[in-house]
Amino acid sequence: MEMWPTPRRNQVLDTLVLLGIVLVLINLYGVESRKVRVLDAFDYSAIGSSRKYTASLTDFGGVGDGVTSNTKAFQAAINNLSQNASHGGSLLFVPPGKWLTGSFNLTNHFTLYLHKDATLLASQDVSEWAVIDPLPSYGRGRDAEGGRYISLIFGTNLTDVVITGDNGTIDGQGVTWWDKFHKGELKYTRPYLIEIMYSDEVQISNLTLMNSPSWNVHPVYSSNIVVQGLTILAPVTSPNTDGINPDSCTNTRIEDCYIVSGDDCVAVKSGWDEYGIKFGMPTKQLVIRRLTCISPFSAVIALGSEMSGGIEDVRAEDITGINSESGVRIKTAVGRGNYVKDIYVRGMIMKTMKMVFWMAGNYGSHPDNDYDPNAIPVIQNINFRDIIAENVTMAARLEGIPGHPFTGICISNATIGLTKEPKKLQWDCTEIAGVSSDVTPQPCNLLTDQGPENACNFPDSFPFPSINI
Repeated sequence: MEMWPTPRRNQVLDTLVLLGIVLVLINLYGVESRKVRVLDAFDYSAIGSSRKYTASLTDFGGVGDGVTSNTKAFQAAINNLSQNASHGGSLLFVPPGKWLTGSFNLTNHFTLYLHKDATLLASQDVSEWAVIDPLPSYGRGRDAEGGRYISLIFGTNLTDVVITGDNGTIDGQGVTWWDKFHKGELKYTRPYLIEIMYSDEVQISNLTLMNSPSWNVHPVYSSNIVVQGLTILAPVTSPNTDGINPDSCTNTRIEDCYIVSGDDCVAVKSGWDEYGIKFGMPTKQLVIRRLTCISPFSAVIALGSEMSGGIEDVRAEDITGINSESGVRIKTAVGRGNYVKDIYVRGMIMKTMKMVFWMAGNYGSHPDNDYDPNAIPVIQNINFRDIIAENVTMAARLEGIPGHPFTGICISNATIGLTKEPKKLQWDCTEIAGVSSDVTPQPCNLLTDQGPENACNFPDSFPFPSINI
């Protein structure tokens, strides 16, 4: 005789099987992973494969009213999802709403995804911003001696991290920080919006970043980085609101970004004076392309001034600068040491510029008085070609270091149209050496005219691996 009728027996067996699955999942991932869901609905391009698990910020008590702090909700969600790093990775979805938050840390094999109608609002409560040590390659904070406030979105020693969305917004609400900076009230250096340290395989894409307290995007001591499709906005008078600052990084690609900034749109860095020399990590293998920049008081692309670990092998092309101080600027000084070399730029269009080319060997900002006066930076093999500019006040200011000229400069196929009231001296050249070809107005004598057929070099292939997304 059967103990139960067949239908009831099948129901019991199904229940036991389901219970067994639940117990296995709990054993593998913990009770809290009940909040994690399998996801296959998000459509985004990213380094590596898509994530197996997902959760919404609301699963962890997030409230998108623009008033409630979500700092604990973000960290609880990320801590929970981190247990899936070796099981297919996780995605944290930020739904429509205004999500007030202080700083939070990311984890491995992880995607932070913002809905198009989601806005992260940086908290104005200083207690939600931890103070961390200065960067070892800088020796001190940039705003003040000692430590610095941690960035809004922060991560260190990570692998495979994606910060992306459907053009969702991260608003740093930087006015309070800017006021403190101007009034000299800062005890520590202002936070950045996004900083990723000592990490590999990093993607930051398809977002709007605005009103950062200081720099917007700062990958540092990291490799294999893609920064793509960002809109970065700040008042043009806001202090140090650089757009994207790759710093002591290898194999980085920056592309398809629109930046309005109170400082350099892209600033390539590698440490400050004796600290950067000692740390010894250059920025190299960098591609910048399809960038549009507005920065009336700074550069479209800056190399330095903190370049004491070295900068090499930079390729920039299809760059548009509008109402900016300079197109490409090299900033360095005695005490920086190391080098800026093998720089290749082509395809720049500039409108309403103070000057197109600017190289300064006297950018004398130092972290302290302990810099080495014999640490002379070497600037060599700097190539610009296919440049069109209009409404320009001055073509170039090229100033090397006395007794240590900048060498191997090449400018070709450049047509610079001047404003109605241009500078009388269009090419101010001292302590440099190089060549020119088909450049208007006529360059200085230190850039020897090679004739129109001798264009500057731009390598056809890249010596470093491509980053696929």
